[in-house]
Amino acid sequence: MTTHSPSPLRIGLVGTGPWARNTQAPALAAHPDAVLSGVWGRRPEAARALAAAHGTTAYTGEAGIDELFATSDALAFALPPDVQAPLAARAAATGRHLLMDKPVATTVAGAREVARAVERSGVASVVFCTLRFAPRTAAWISEQAAADEWFTARAEWIGALFAPGATSEYAASPWRREKGGLWDVGPHVLSVLIPVLGDVTHLTAARGRSDTTHLILRHTSGASSTVTLSLGAPEGAVGTTVELRGEQGVVTLPQWDGAVEAFGAAVDALVESARTGEPHPCDVRFGLRLTELLAEAEERAGE
Repeated sequence: MTTHSPSPLRIGLVGTGPWARNTQAPALAAHPDAVLSGVWGRRPEAARALAAAHGTTAYTGEAGIDELFATSDALAFALPPDVQAPLAARAAATGRHLLMDKPVATTVAGAREVARAVERSGVASVVFCTLRFAPRTAAWISEQAAADEWFTARAEWIGALFAPGATSEYAASPWRREKGGLWDVGPHVLSVLIPVLGDVTHLTAARGRSDTTHLILRHTSGASSTVTLSLGAPEGAVGTTVELRGEQGVVTLPQWDGAVEAFGAAVDALVESARTGEPHPCDVRFGLRLTELLAEAEERAGE
């Protein structure tokens, strides 16, 4: 008897910026269970260049996004969050699975719109929080979630993206400039703490220098955590750590590998969810919860 493996999932890429170019397009083009079905961009020249680099079709304009939807089973998004959200809701309404970037949106209404569209259509969704999919950190999160009760946690994600002389191409992102570390790296930290300590039941927030935001969180497990987030620190202050403390001792989040491998694992998760109908823990509902918490933190920090 001849057995047939499932057909690869046709995934269209929406966006042509640095994240699409450096991470998503290479991961999609190399994935054994996916086909990069096309690239859509607002700038025709950027769409053509990225599509040509990976042997696929370029789309642009309003008609182009509909054409990409029509030739795809799923869409991967590499757009600013509040551009991503309405397009993702529109894609879900046409029956396309979603591989979204974090945060899903920077407004609760925007994130809720996507979650409702996914629920109505029954499509699969995955939100790419890097640490939930990078192999070493994903394994560490699962291990700590299965451990005995944790007492407290401390997380710091301090970057110098906006420091004078910084050369990262991501620093040119207008939404990152506007929303800062809370919205850009906050989802990463919360995506680690929540699976281990439980959902957040109470939070307080305060501003520091530059875009720095400090959070104090209480979790459903009874544990508390403290979080410091910034993209505007000086070069000498940068560093990332997540530390858990409990009866069993102190453990620290390991370093993770590159984003391309992690994004490939997110594609694995979307393919599995699309084929089985089983939701992934890091789906659009989780993305909505992250937006709710970050919006509350933003409001409280401004009080």
